Amino acid sequence: MTTCHSNVIVCDTREKPKAIVKLTKQIEDMGYKIIRSKMYVGDYKLIDNPYIVVDRKQNLQELIGNVTHDHQRFKNEIQRANDIGVKVYVLVEHSNQVHSIDDLRFWHNPRLKVSPRATTGMTLIKILKTMEMLYDVQFLFCSKKQTGTRIIEILERGYDETIKNKRIDQIKD
Repeated sequence: MTTCHSNVIVCDTREKPKAIVKLTKQIEDMGYKIIRSKMYVGDYKLIDNPYIVVDRKQNLQELIGNVTHDHQRFKNEIQRANDIGVKVYVLVEHSNQVHSIDDLRFWHNPRLKVSPRATTGMTLIKILKTMEMLYDVQFLFCSKKQTGTRIIEILERGYDETIKNKRIDQIKD
């Protein structure tokens, strides 16, 4: 991976400081500085690459709320990102058992005990795959211990892709 970018990550001000103490430490321990600023979309980005953002979800229940009850608001946010050329990666903190969308078929929503209409893993798979197809968003999963590392990986990979695409565009011109 290329590391020719500044090691400054912008964190959205709507991320509650108390909720991200460990995450902030993980990122800082990897040599990055975090500054807080209100972001148009997403929660994290490299300061010198606004075209890749990570939208962190603290668990599957938050994700379910976003893609069901708050679907229109969430869809509008993704569409706003698409309109300005920003790629959104939704990073869901859950557990070591869920590594991909397909792993959700084994996930049992604990809310099904109290509400038989709660979202199942299979329904969530259909929703997420449809959103990926329609809105150029990618859903990724990790445990809370991996969140800082995964954010850095996503942002650095995105930085490398942006640089590579700029070089290709220069060759075409």
